Amino acid sequence: MRDIHLTPTKLRAALSRFSRLRILVVGDLMLDEFIYGRVSRISPEAPVPVVQVERELSYPGGSANVGRNLASLGVHAELGGKIGRDTAGDRLLQLLRHDKIGTSGVWRSPTLPTIRKTRVLARHQQVVRVDRESTGQLTNKERQTVLKKALRILPRCDALILEDYGKGLFDQELAKTLLQASAERKIPSLVDPNIHNPLHWEGATLVKPNRLEAFGALGRPESHRKEEWLAAGEELLVRWSCRYLLLTLGEHGMILFQPGEKPYSIASRAREVYDVSGAGDTVIALLASGLAAGLDGKVASELANLAAGIVVGKLGTATVSSREILASAIHHG
Repeated sequence: MRDIHLTPTKLRAALSRFSRLRILVVGDLMLDEFIYGRVSRISPEAPVPVVQVERELSYPGGSANVGRNLASLGVHAELGGKIGRDTAGDRLLQLLRHDKIGTSGVWRSPTLPTIRKTRVLARHQQVVRVDRESTGQLTNKERQTVLKKALRILPRCDALILEDYGKGLFDQELAKTLLQASAERKIPSLVDPNIHNPLHWEGATLVKPNRLEAFGALGRPESHRKEEWLAAGEELLVRWSCRYLLLTLGEHGMILFQPGEKPYSIASRAREVYDVSGAGDTVIALLASGLAAGLDGKVASELANLAAGIVVGKLGTATVSSREILASAIHHG
């Protein structure tokens, strides 16, 4: 069934405006590494599979993957955050520059390493994931360095995304300062929160918690009942004083909340699900692009939902293009 707000004509017009946008993403930057191979035997040393490596790939990860998603839509993405002065940081910058993603907001720490997530896959199944990161918080001075860089870039941008992976970048002061700066410039600000870093996102244009994050923010156990999803969304909308709250529910789709209106449910568009890693990054990229292009919350959410349905059908931290979105809308319309 076609979404009543998302016609191909309106979609084509919105997507054509994306190439004129510049969006700043501030968040936890990472390098995603994928080792692909095949398994033919069990190790004699321990009951684990032996993976014969066939190829290795690396991609921008964490909030850098949001930038990659924006770039694939034709948006000019700018990144703010921290990486290390190490080979993983060199590799991440190389990948970002290859995708024409702005890196002037990236600060290189002399002490904290670049966060790396290495996934080993065999026959499309993840065998193991190896994380290399420092769990330490940034000092106030380090955080101010990242903030100053972001505030220099923000005046040239059409939207702001705060992407919190809970890796020590965000504290309340950093979040508040960036949200206030975007409000002063009258540009949309969007937040992807993290359950391990409960901050107050007052004044954001849109906050996008998943079910676990929503109930975690309220200090309650996760629920599988729709009436409790609705109650949680309404409560967070008031608590964070945001214009929109989008509750993402995986295979159950999304629910958009906004003051003075009934919750707006959007069914999942996914046909086949191969990999959900990075789907949230795709959603926030489409939401920010949609709002910056002048779409209202319902249309931007439908657009993000459509893109998520495409990206979960791909392996790895994939992205989606404007052409794929339009083709999918016409095919399923």
